[in-house]
Amino acid sequence: MKVAAIQMVSGPHVADNLRDARALLAEAARAGAELAVLPEYFCVMGHRDADKLALQEPLGGGPIQDWLAATARALGLWIVGGTLPLSCEPRDEQRVRNASLAFSPQGERVACYDKIHLFKFDDGTRTYDEAAVLARGSQPTLFDLPSRDGHRWRIGMSVCYDLRFAELYRAYAAQGADLLLVPSAFTYVTGQAHWEVLLRARAIENLSGVIAAAQGGVHDNGRRTWGHSMVVDAWGQVLAQHAEGPGVVLADLDAAALAARRAQLPALAHRVLG
Repeated sequence: MKVAAIQMVSGPHVADNLRDARALLAEAARAGAELAVLPEYFCVMGHRDADKLALQEPLGGGPIQDWLAATARALGLWIVGGTLPLSCEPRDEQRVRNASLAFSPQGERVACYDKIHLFKFDDGTRTYDEAAVLARGSQPTLFDLPSRDGHRWRIGMSVCYDLRFAELYRAYAAQGADLLLVPSAFTYVTGQAHWEVLLRARAIENLSGVIAAAQGGVHDNGRRTWGHSMVVDAWGQVLAQHAEGPGVVLADLDAAALAARRAQLPALAHRVLG
């Protein structure tokens, strides 16, 4: 299955971000991708974290969700909309959900995952605290994608900071996941230090493919994100990546090769703890 990780440098204007995302998704579709993953905050990187509150949508309808559904239909793509701000249930005027939504080529929403682990960082110069405006999720989420190659890919969803919590991905592997998604907006500092090694570790320890779509550049709000969107195979090999700036990372994931790796090294069956 050919897959695409979409890298962006999103700004504060939703319309501009959706226009840029559409062009990148169209490029992926022309290249033969079946599944395209957009980065975290693909639709908006505001000047302030609280800017998300004004853009929130209820699950099931809204301009951004409608755009994702229509784009999936128009391009004949499975699209995972990195994250967008969804209203809490019941609504919370101070917080929104940071949700990743998957849509089929028919424009049907097949999965919704709310980011479970919320990023907090303070090195004396840069400070981030997502819990100030985000409500954390609690439910791991998988969906199935029947690909053109005849394999039904079992896909586990996650977002950015989740990457540091191996137990989430181990739970996905225990439920049969063979592909893991990590739409992200890693900071430059943490990305430079940890991004690739964590992605490869999650692939290796779960013998699963990984698609990591990232924000990558300097944003209007002054924040610099690490980028380096990549696709990793189940042996931990980086199949393709894009360092900085907008771009499309394309790679072929081979279900037969993945099954062979799991047969050669049946580590998932050797678990004793947890």
